[in-house]
Amino acid sequence: MQNRLEELRKKRGINQEELAAVLEVSRQTISSLENGRYNPSILLAFKIARFFDLSIEDIFIYEEDIP
Repeated sequence: MQNRLEELRKKRGINQEELAAVLEVSRQTISSLENGRYNPSILLAFKIARFFDLSIEDIFIYEEDIP
């Protein structure tokens, strides 16, 4: 799953550490999310969406495998 987290974070002018503190996760979690190595729990996805005042779908791009 792709996401716009890094783009949105940079637009807001905050670093990974600051975003991690607000979301109560580690900086490594933010890094893993931004690099697509980790998909967030639904709770974390909602926290991120609320922080950026966007919908989950505006941040996370789900690409369904269509046969």
